[in-house]
Amino acid sequence: MARAVPDRNPLHWGTNTLPGQDGIYGLSAYRGADHWLLVTFGLTDLFGPIVPNAQISGWGFELTMRVPMTEQQPPAWSLNLLDKLGRYVFSSGRPFEPGHRMDPGGPITGKPDTRLTALAFAEDLQLPHIDSPFGSARFLTVVGITADELAQMKATSTHQVLDTLAAGSPTLITDPSR
Repeated sequence: MARAVPDRNPLHWGTNTLPGQDGIYGLSAYRGADHWLLVTFGLTDLFGPIVPNAQISGWGFELTMRVPMTEQQPPAWSLNLLDKLGRYVFSSGRPFEPGHRMDPGGPITGKPDTRLTALAFAEDLQLPHIDSPFGSARFLTVVGITADELAQMKATSTHQVLDTLAAGSPTLITDPSR
């Protein structure tokens, strides 16, 4: 992270989850020029390999999300969403991959004041793939999308629609007001 983002003093939140048990271990929020970069930790092996000599660290990824910086802290809904996604991975045994999409069944903020009702997952192009003593991992960015964008993704591809969104927001900021 130190090479990828200028913020050397991120905010941190821990969860009540033990490493490698049933969800993420915590979240960090890095300040960008106009957005927060949220990064999970705990989907990879933090304190040692769970599987000895594994090529992949934990689930092989950590989640990221970018949200507008409108307050001194990121919005609570974004932290809760990433926590729930981590719990989903652990409980279902299904890791996310670039190109995956998900309809969580309602507005991603938990409030009806947004059109963002689904999620897409893409390789985070700003954070490089990492190799650690515990295996390799990548960063997947979570992007809030509308029902129409989800339908377009099903008709074409997730990557095609995300490329269109990236033309207006190169870092794929999830802005609930759009």
